[in-house]
Amino acid sequence: MTHQARLNVLGLLLPLGLSLSACGGGDAASVSAAAPAITAQPAAQSIAVGATATFSVTASGTAPLSYQWQRNGAAITGAAASSYSTPAAALTDNGAAFVVVVSNAVGSTTSNSALLSVTAKGPATVGTDVVTSRNDLARTGENLTESILTPANVNSAAFGLLRVLAVDGKVDAQPLYLSQLTVGSSVHNVVFIATENDSVYAMDADTGATLWHSSVLISGEVPSDTRNCGQVSPEIGITATPVIDRTAAPHGVIYVVAMSKDSSALYHQRLHALDITTGAELFAGPKEITATYPVAGGTTTSFDGGQYEERAALLLSQGVLYTTWTSHCDATPYSGWIIAYDQLTLALQSVLNVAPNSAGGGPAIWMAGGGPSADSAGDIYLLTANGVFETTLDAQGFPNRQDYGNSFLKLAPAGAVLSVADYFTMWNEVAESNSDTDLGSGGQLLLPDLTDATNTVRHLMVGAGKDGNIYIVNRDTMGKYSASTNNIWQELSGALPGGVWSTPAYFNNAVYYADVGGTLKAFGITSAKLSSAPTSQTGTAFAYPGASPTISANGTSNAIAWAAENVSPAVLHAYDAANLAHELYNSTQAANGRDSVAAGNKFVAVTIADGKVFLGTVSSVGVFGLL
Repeated sequence: MTHQARLNVLGLLLPLGLSLSACGGGDAASVSAAAPAITAQPAAQSIAVGATATFSVTASGTAPLSYQWQRNGAAITGAAASSYSTPAAALTDNGAAFVVVVSNAVGSTTSNSALLSVTAKGPATVGTDVVTSRNDLARTGENLTESILTPANVNSAAFGLLRVLAVDGKVDAQPLYLSQLTVGSSVHNVVFIATENDSVYAMDADTGATLWHSSVLISGEVPSDTRNCGQVSPEIGITATPVIDRTAAPHGVIYVVAMSKDSSALYHQRLHALDITTGAELFAGPKEITATYPVAGGTTTSFDGGQYEERAALLLSQGVLYTTWTSHCDATPYSGWIIAYDQLTLALQSVLNVAPNSAGGGPAIWMAGGGPSADSAGDIYLLTANGVFETTLDAQGFPNRQDYGNSFLKLAPAGAVLSVADYFTMWNEVAESNSDTDLGSGGQLLLPDLTDATNTVRHLMVGAGKDGNIYIVNRDTMGKYSASTNNIWQELSGALPGGVWSTPAYFNNAVYYADVGGTLKAFGITSAKLSSAPTSQTGTAFAYPGASPTISANGTSNAIAWAAENVSPAVLHAYDAANLAHELYNSTQAANGRDSVAAGNKFVAVTIADGKVFLGTVSSVGVFGLL
């Protein structure tokens, strides 16, 4: 540009006789134009998927100044102000570089490059809570609020192990999760981990930081030994999945049952209520678990804490905590205890023994780590394992000595009384019990209301065990016992030939099961009936104990079926829930063991929430997510 043009642009009227040398700025009477200079550079931004980032610049120089933002060297249409806000970010925006060119009539200058980082990290704007085993009281294993993980981004290029949360013992209980929990003065997404060393941890799911760690051992006590049974080893502490009530007490409560051994070699089972923000004991806890129950002849039987463990998850329904108890292996004497407590006082609420007169021959309550279910009326549903069942029935069709081996049970709470309201027992129960063919080796789930071929709404329950049959029971009339036939809604004989030591899942008119040595299978539902054969299945076969699938989806879209292999190291699998033959990801795919974790556990179910997947192992919890 010529000297005269600069004068015209600035609108300066200089004396005609002014020498050219005066334009160099040495004469105080002259007025010079200033090129742009950036006084505040745009800063790098880090945001979660779906959020927007705003880049800003401050510049000096002779007005007017113009701005043009660029992304990776290309001009952004319409981005012509001193700040620029991106559209909602996707993972493909991660690493994008933004600069702005500032110009005026004198010249131009380019800002420093500001990088955009896009991750699934950070507190979720709208979060998901997983407060109980298998996600809900029906024990469906489905999370329908997952908006981050999709079949498009769950692959080894974009998804993998983020961190390993080391803890002090084996993690047999399913990890639980709360979003946006205020701990101290900060908000965190929190994963809760219970161990067989009688510890409970609250850890930040996004950073791995330990927010609190509480040992629930009484002074001078240690976790229990194995009680000469290899089912839970090398120690027994907290085995059952806890339950959380975010609204109880000032901050919320996590309830756990812990087993321990004192210096006199006496064994204890205690119920603990811990503040979810500090780990402190609440409600004058812990509560020693004791109970008695009447037996025939006018005497009673007493609960012996050393003879039992709580394998099945805790149930919290309508203000009452339900604990259910299994034996150490099948070491007699044992029976089928359900012991319930008021959730706010820890006072004993009710006791039921579903094998009071079996002379210590069971059944116990296992359910592969799954918990009892509850419906909206507060009725409780569970499966019992092999044990005594009286084929002589009373006038109402119940076993005449109230021993319910290998049964579907419906329990009705009525204040301080808990009773068996209905049941189903297979026709060959005695033979199956005698051969250690448990029904209750697997867990149950309550299906949502389904309409049958006659347009009648059905309330159904599904369960399976060692015999490989899938039983679908009508909860309104369960079928009781017949010596010649099973009077139930539907039975798929031999559908799971390896037998079941796991819990099923439900999603979008399909039930998912993985039997021992078999594939993960989906059985479609039409007119309230399961398909006679799988509608899809995985190419992967799962060794003992099979797998307990979990489904993540955003409503009915982007559904993923998750399952873990109990091998060393544990393997996390993700499948397209609509077609299980399509594997999206597994944790062996990435090179150099990038996603490897410790050895797997027998009954741990995968937990998915807010773009994270949590997998318990023998010494830690692996946290997977978008890389």
